[in-house]
Amino acid sequence: MPNVFENALNQIHRAAELAKIDENVLKQINIPMREVRVAIPVKMDDGSLRMFEGFRVQHNNWRGPFKGGIRYHQQVDIHEVKALATWMTFKCAVCGIPMGGGKGGVIVNPKELSEAELEKLTRGWVRSMKGVIGPEIDVPAPDLNTTPREMDWVADEFGHPAVVTGKTIKAGGSAGRGTATATGGYYVLETLKERLLLEPEMQSVVIQGFGNAGRMMAQIMHRHGWKVLATSDSSGGVYNPAGLDIDALAKHKDETKSVQNFAGAQNITNEKLLEIECGLLIPAAMENQIHAGNAGNIKAKVMLELANGPTTPEADDILREKGIEVIPDILANSGGVTVSYYEWEQNMKGEVWTESQVDDKLKLAMTEATNAVWERKEKYNTDLRRGAFILGLERLQETQK
Repeated sequence: MPNVFENALNQIHRAAELAKIDENVLKQINIPMREVRVAIPVKMDDGSLRMFEGFRVQHNNWRGPFKGGIRYHQQVDIHEVKALATWMTFKCAVCGIPMGGGKGGVIVNPKELSEAELEKLTRGWVRSMKGVIGPEIDVPAPDLNTTPREMDWVADEFGHPAVVTGKTIKAGGSAGRGTATATGGYYVLETLKERLLLEPEMQSVVIQGFGNAGRMMAQIMHRHGWKVLATSDSSGGVYNPAGLDIDALAKHKDETKSVQNFAGAQNITNEKLLEIECGLLIPAAMENQIHAGNAGNIKAKVMLELANGPTTPEADDILREKGIEVIPDILANSGGVTVSYYEWEQNMKGEVWTESQVDDKLKLAMTEATNAVWERKEKYNTDLRRGAFILGLERLQETQK
């Protein structure tokens, strides 16, 4: 299977071929502007010293400061971080915010570290990134296995709230940031629902992933009358054809640290979960979940990518042949970075916006971005992913004129 960075470039070039994008623009988008690798020494609780490898990739800043999360995971690699930084460039362009794409990571299993060790690691990462990150240079955010707690440490170590977004409210975070990815995804879906012919009887949903975005999306869908048939975490999934009680499931997950063995549902593997017949499938976990090997078994009418890069280009072709519409990640999950930008703007201006102000702005931004992507899909007679990448390419190209 090609690495995820190759997948990202493949997606860009498929769109560029349709839209006649300037070759010199593409040459520059193909290669991140800067890749930084650092070694972070951490004195562990037992007195020993451990070294951790960290990355920051700054893909493109034509539209504004680099922007993107920091992930803590034992399998983080440079190809993944490059892909995520590239997708961030396009996400910011698609949703119309004046920022570029960046991403960071540390190779670590955070579950093996105490809170004190995690704090030392996070502060060490900030010190090692001196001159690399900053409020007008590169603004990180939470990602896989990082939370507002880590972002507060970043802001405190750096000494300026606007250096990072996704903070707690007391440290300068924004109302609505914790729910923004899922809320934004829901607004995108609402904008497209009628055009994609998702009738009320098709309002059943399967969500792979019950982390921050997946769990919130399950709660939003449940609240709006959708039947959530199945969801999962890294341990596996649960399925009930009559629909899951999401609030009870969330309580079960908090108590047992797993969604599995939930009363009133049967256990199911993550692989089988993707193949359940439903109106809407939402991948909200890791990259490359839907690939040439399983795309032919997908039975959803529409797919909304809340995860980054869950579908390979080969799978895209299979899904298109099957008539399954894919609402792509660079549109569907861009609510997170949109509200991150609002947080940064509030910090830079010394303002505090209410949750309803943030939500109104987010709804407008997501609706406008979705309509702009649909226009490109129609104009070029293509799918939503190529439509989104064409929109992003047009907006990036505009900065070079």
